[in-house]
Amino acid sequence: MAFDGKSEHYCMNGMEAIDVIEAYGLNFALGNAVKYILRCGHKGGMTDAVADLEKARAYLTREIERRKSDNDLCGLASREQGDRQ
Repeated sequence: MAFDGKSEHYCMNGMEAIDVIEAYGLNFALGNAVKYILRCGHKGGMTDAVADLEKARAYLTREIERRKSDNDLCGLASREQGDRQ
């Protein structure tokens, strides 16, 4: 369900970025990356498009680092469990 009063750069083919984000159950970082990717080229000129892609990249980098950290923590927990046995 789209929100009323949203800017055109967040709406395409009757869907808003938030509809896609919610449909896929994306977290904050991934949702923002999708938002900026979908907005790219639809707001402002080339400078704004590049800025949107850089913002998307920053959120993707943040999510990648979070997942790497989670994997490291899981690996550490597994090694600690093995040491106790």
